[in-house]
Amino acid sequence: MAQTLILDPDIILMDEPFSAPDIQTRQLMENELLDLWAAKCKAVLFITHDLDEAISMSDRVVVLAAGPGTHPIGEFAIDLPRPRDVAEIRSHPRFVELHAQI
Repeated sequence: MAQTLILDPDIILMDEPFSAPDIQTRQLMENELLDLWAAKCKAVLFITHDLDEAISMSDRVVVLAAGPGTHPIGEFAIDLPRPRDVAEIRSHPRFVELHAQI
């Protein structure tokens, strides 16, 4: 992530960057990314299979169809308050509502 940020790109592409660490390290890294995003105001395209992660970190979630020839099948605005802590936001009533809706 440091190598990407030093180049100061307009958009940061992340494909499941936190899938391998344990849950504590994962949440720490997710919060660090949210802090960096808030400080730098960069666009981030974040790919994940984890719906909790998608909702807790995003402003918008796009759901793709499974299989070959994938295509968007849903788009959801995430209107949770910021700043966010990824562990705390998951108990927010709106998070639960969005999770059920998506």
